[in-house]
Amino acid sequence: METLLLSRIQFAANISFHILFPTITIALGWVLLFFKLRYTQTGQERWMEAYRFWVKIFALSFALGVVSGITMSFQFGTNWPGFMEKVGNIAGPLLAYEIMTAFFLEAVFLGIMLFGFSRVPNWLHTTATFLVAFGTMMSAFWIIVLNSWMHTPQGFEMINGVAHATDWWAIIFNPSMPYRFAHMVLASFLTVSFLIAGISAFRWLIGGRTEGVRVALKTAVYTAALLIPLQILMGDFHGLNTKEYQPAKVAAMEANWETHSGVPLVLFALPDEENRENRFEIGIPKLASFILTHDWNGEVKGLNDFIGEDGEVLHPPVSPVFWSFRVMVGTGVLMLLVSWAASAMMLRKSRGVAGLPKPMLYALVGMSFSGWVATLAGWYTTEIGRQPWLVNGVMSTKEAVADVPAPMVLSTLVAYLAVYAVLLTAYISVIFYLARRMSRGERIDPEYPKSEAAVARAVPGE
Repeated sequence: METLLLSRIQFAANISFHILFPTITIALGWVLLFFKLRYTQTGQERWMEAYRFWVKIFALSFALGVVSGITMSFQFGTNWPGFMEKVGNIAGPLLAYEIMTAFFLEAVFLGIMLFGFSRVPNWLHTTATFLVAFGTMMSAFWIIVLNSWMHTPQGFEMINGVAHATDWWAIIFNPSMPYRFAHMVLASFLTVSFLIAGISAFRWLIGGRTEGVRVALKTAVYTAALLIPLQILMGDFHGLNTKEYQPAKVAAMEANWETHSGVPLVLFALPDEENRENRFEIGIPKLASFILTHDWNGEVKGLNDFIGEDGEVLHPPVSPVFWSFRVMVGTGVLMLLVSWAASAMMLRKSRGVAGLPKPMLYALVGMSFSGWVATLAGWYTTEIGRQPWLVNGVMSTKEAVADVPAPMVLSTLVAYLAVYAVLLTAYISVIFYLARRMSRGERIDPEYPKSEAAVARAVPGE
């Protein structure tokens, strides 16, 4: 295996591990703020019970996200030096803005949020929670700005082969940024909703039937049920934007080889890139044209339009993009069905969590990390779909790779994968460990003494 492919796999492994944790912290900070505001408003201990459990998950996720993000940024120098050499005048400031507006903010107030409940006034603790949540959102904003600019570059000029900014407004608010940012934020809230719902359902099943578990579970299920239709709508907007600026990616997503009207929506196929056709294709006539153009007979570009004059393939590999897109959509549909079914059961006769039968509770536990699956599948779709470009139309991936021996890259790749497997196993194990201990009413955190009685108090009549 050559250095280019190994470096791509290594960066994919790093970013796949890293993105799991910001996907949680981006939204979980705001959920914690909601819990804290409800506690302040009502004085009910159940909201603080929910807060004190999930703030631990936030801290754990935040720590792993920071460490894995630093590791990922190192690879700009070790594996991809050409990237900063050519577009560093734009990428560098955007990364610096993230540090100044996000990391500094989080570093100052995270300690107050985690350890200051009984040491500072309530308003200050609530403010710290808000600022940490705001910091995680700003971090996501600047990273999405840079990533979006790589897909739809604007506001720059090339001088002696180096990109120079001419319009920072156009760079930041490039054509795909609003859609990508909204899509990512909604993905984060859905990921957190199913994580909270799944872990809360697990605690309920093993006997942790406290008021805090009840409100966390209800909040998560209802939030998921409300947001998944918005995510589907935003996905449609994002798809239309991608069709305009990256038609080769859309063609790969649909495994559409020829430009024509009335394109079917391919549900299942085995894309054959050697013969440039699909085998065993199952599709719905004209539906892809309707989705992508809002016209049953709309024209959609095919992959064969993206072949260079010398025969060079200028479109992404089809099978990975085709299948990752379907995994993302399939997981989203499953989220819709589960969240709506659970909401209907809780709303029926106003029974709340007591209206959830055991099979639904087990289904929610099984969906705990479904947001990770959808996020990774969507990330693979958008990033593999950008190939062969690193910066679309400006810089190819092979231009940026370092001249490093392939065995060196392979050895570090194996080391990364081994460490990530251990850390991911430990992370999930700790979450369930905390869930079991708090469900038994064990005292694991003296920071919130006012809530100790609520932890041990079972829900009356259930």
